[in-house]
Amino acid sequence: MTDDRAKQLPKLLIVEDDAGLQAQLKWAYEDFEVIVAGDRASAIAALRLETPDVVTLDLGLPPDPDGTSEGFAVLDEIMALKPDTKVIVASGHGARESALTAIARGAYDFYQKPVDIDALGLIVRRALQLHRLEEENRRLASKIAKEERVLGRMITAAPEMLKVARTIERVANTNVSVMLLGASGTGKELLARGLHEASDRAKGEFVAINCAAIPENLLESELFGHEKGAFTGAVKTTPGKIEQAAGGTLFLDEVGDIPLQLQVKLLRFLQERVIERVGSRESIPVGTRIVCATHQDLEAMIGDGRFREDLYYRLAEIVVRIPSLADRPGDATLLAKTFLGRYASEMNPRVRGFASDALAAIDAWSWPGNVRELENRVKRAVIMADEKLVSAADLDLADPDEQVVNALNLKTAREQADRKVIRHALARSEGNISSTAKMLGISRPTLYDLLKQYDLQT
Repeated sequence: MTDDRAKQLPKLLIVEDDAGLQAQLKWAYEDFEVIVAGDRASAIAALRLETPDVVTLDLGLPPDPDGTSEGFAVLDEIMALKPDTKVIVASGHGARESALTAIARGAYDFYQKPVDIDALGLIVRRALQLHRLEEENRRLASKIAKEERVLGRMITAAPEMLKVARTIERVANTNVSVMLLGASGTGKELLARGLHEASDRAKGEFVAINCAAIPENLLESELFGHEKGAFTGAVKTTPGKIEQAAGGTLFLDEVGDIPLQLQVKLLRFLQERVIERVGSRESIPVGTRIVCATHQDLEAMIGDGRFREDLYYRLAEIVVRIPSLADRPGDATLLAKTFLGRYASEMNPRVRGFASDALAAIDAWSWPGNVRELENRVKRAVIMADEKLVSAADLDLADPDEQVVNALNLKTAREQADRKVIRHALARSEGNISSTAKMLGISRPTLYDLLKQYDLQT
């Protein structure tokens, strides 16, 4: 066989300690480049050097030729080093249980000794065909994933999101302030980071702050910094987030939660590009770009006197409205597969994909918590899944219509509806009890009673 032809042939590693059987098997596969190993060390060395697609493995190898310990050790190392390898184990008379154990540990198939060359050849060629199909699927999946990434990070195939991404790319290299409007969990910070990385400020810092997560009396110090001794606990002069992002981008999430008094100070910065730290009257020039986001209706807040109109127009030079996940057809399934691939490799390699009922449930679900809810559900399902394919039950996405139909009585149906609405409200408010109660139009004590009654976690 010429070297050029050998390079084109698929590789088959035969792990067998019987020299006669080695020779018999080696010459039986003219359509393979055959590599032979007689013990664990040489088998693993050949695996590392040749990276074969298919391996035939005799479990009885020295120094345990009459047992299976050495063969299982080889199998475990192959699965750890190159898990896509198709391993076919040899099973002697009465050793079917060992063969089944090997399959449970990652082997593709088994064959019965004494060897029938033709029968084994069929198994080997079928294994190679499956390996090639899986390799092609991985290649296509990688290609699709690259094509569906926008702004370097965001994965989408929805025209609505592609339009959002193109808008952000277009304004990235300007100095205009950008406001991202969208429900919680739609990816506002991811888009803000994408804007920063697409801009000529990419070498500067990207600093993010959630204005709703910081108490009002501390927010001014967080944004503008403070001088030593400005208040109790101010033991040293500390720059604020605006200064930290100088030359870069500051992302103000939930900007609607900035109190009115502080809105005046932020407006001055946007107008004059100077700041004053808390406890100081020194004006410090700062070249920071502001990108902000909120899920609130700022125009309604302006009408109520809770948000300054002049600040709104300074922050909203460009407004980008981000569609919810339910309004991005196909993205839920695309993102779910991406999350599954990520978390399965980290937490449960046994999981390979979604069952058909899971894909149907993902596509049909309204995703009130948007991408954040989807990611959390997939992550939890991957950890808890007992099978190779994640089911709708693993995702806790039973058909709501089916639930109502199967309800025993009106009381049960009402409880199921209550559970659904409460859970959706909790998802939208990210578990915040006050916001959830307000969204549901009930008091906090009533919500606590319902959470306890329905055993809902917060």
